[in-house]
Amino acid sequence: MAKAKNNNTEEPIEKQLWKAADKLRKNIDAAEYKHIVLGLIFLKYISDAFEELFNRLTKGEGEYAGADPEDKDEYKAENVFFVPEISRWSFLQSKAKLPDIGKDVDQAMDAIEKDNPSLRNVLPKVYARGNLDPTNLGGMIDLIGNIALGDAKSRSADVLGHVFEYFLGEFALAEGKKGGQFYTPRSVVELLVKMLQPYKGRVFDPCCGSGGMFVQSEKFVESHQGKVNDISIYGQESNQTTWRLAKMNLAIRGIDSSQVKWNNEGSFLNDNHKDLKADYVIANPPFNDSDWSGDLLRKDGRWQYGTPPSGNANYAWIQHFLYHLSPSGQAGFVLAKRFSYFKNFW
Repeated sequence: MAKAKNNNTEEPIEKQLWKAADKLRKNIDAAEYKHIVLGLIFLKYISDAFEELFNRLTKGEGEYAGADPEDKDEYKAENVFFVPEISRWSFLQSKAKLPDIGKDVDQAMDAIEKDNPSLRNVLPKVYARGNLDPTNLGGMIDLIGNIALGDAKSRSADVLGHVFEYFLGEFALAEGKKGGQFYTPRSVVELLVKMLQPYKGRVFDPCCGSGGMFVQSEKFVESHQGKVNDISIYGQESNQTTWRLAKMNLAIRGIDSSQVKWNNEGSFLNDNHKDLKADYVIANPPFNDSDWSGDLLRKDGRWQYGTPPSGNANYAWIQHFLYHLSPSGQAGFVLAKRFSYFKNFW
């Protein structure tokens, strides 16, 4: 991670950004503010990736000879999101000092969703709200726009992905106990991934939060010179705003999130992956959940090792994980006061 000097002391850019962003927050709760900031970081990433390919298409050299830089199919072919003109970072930054910048950003997010079906209903459109001062929003746009990224898309994903991940952690700390609903500490995730070593196969998290388990699994494969396409991810999340964070978190890493599903009923009442048998289950479910609709599921086929108590979901989660394991699958998860590791032998 690149570092910058600040008062003769080197400090990582993500920490500098966090301090500056926190100063701009003022009277907005961290729970709401995270969507404002993380949405802008995501927008910066997809705009950088788009503009890099746009410039290559415009030059029209080699394999890009005769290409149309405004043809959406050109971007789809290279797994790059198409960004319409009103959504490009350069356009928004030129309007950052104007009083209607909030409306401009909301329109930018809406336009991106219309041109990219995989982002439909994912991006935040909260920038024109009355509690967000346009001057502060413009300051945030300038702040994020000044991140030195270089020209390569891979470097853009690495730097902005790192900033995105750092901000997720800081917002979780700022929210306190509620922050655990969308973020598992990186050290815990890394431990689970190192235990399981998911080099190849299907990785499943039925309570996936903001997608940290999937990101670390991909990082593990990459760090051991493996092929990230050798693993596929499956997930489910009941909180729609958290699911949106997961979709952005995965997209900024170039990870296919098409099988990361949302429904407000949750994994027990509405299992979106009923037939999935995963090679790895990695999860941090909510602890000691008493409101999990256990009374409605007394005869569910997942309870192969006894019916779980209706007043506590912990045992139900364990059996849900085991139900979705392949015959040789492995599961690593966190529950109240313990780490757990299971390997199927049947």
